[in-house]
Amino acid sequence: MLIDTLRYELPPEGITLLGYIVRRMHKTDWLVKAVDLLAKNKKAEALEAVALYAVSSSTSFGRAYYQPQFNRAGETIQERDPITGASVSAKLERSSPAYHITYTAALDGGETFHGSETILGTTIGLRGLGMPAPSKFVFKAADYEVELTGTITSELALSLFGNTRIRAYGSLDFKDNAGNTGHLDLNRQGYVTLTINGNPAVTHALIRVMWLEGLKLSPQPL
Repeated sequence: MLIDTLRYELPPEGITLLGYIVRRMHKTDWLVKAVDLLAKNKKAEALEAVALYAVSSSTSFGRAYYQPQFNRAGETIQERDPITGASVSAKLERSSPAYHITYTAALDGGETFHGSETILGTTIGLRGLGMPAPSKFVFKAADYEVELTGTITSELALSLFGNTRIRAYGSLDFKDNAGNTGHLDLNRQGYVTLTINGNPAVTHALIRVMWLEGLKLSPQPL
């Protein structure tokens, strides 16, 4: 059965903001790939995989079925990624004057991805309603570490026919403790243009659909 990623992140029975964020982060196969690359001493390639996880776990693309219910400050949601088994949790640190959220993805091998974002509010533009979120991320695997910073803006593209869409755009700068550096840009069509160490840019399409096989989900690129 083929399901839209947004239908998983925004299930028909409803979900809270933190629940949505946790499910949005259920793309930790990128982190597993990074760990596999580190085992082969391919640190620049591992940095790319971590960067792709950071941007894909911060965004959603597709039909916006509804607005998640708001959590109270201090609440935490935790769930395992059904693909990798990684433990993912998100906490609403505060709701005023802006929503500040922290989250963690922890792999069974001890590798961790920590992030935080501050949703500054809603902006109104010709393309829709934007919610910019300055963000910071840290990935750690043994003695290897990555830092990423930037702003990702989630956007609701309104439609006269009631088919509101959610998408995102923004950029991240990142570096690791092996001397590798990089930058990525995300556009509203869901494409990431990424450069590492000044090499020619590479473009990726974010994963947007998943196969549902019993209780296990397997990501499939478009």
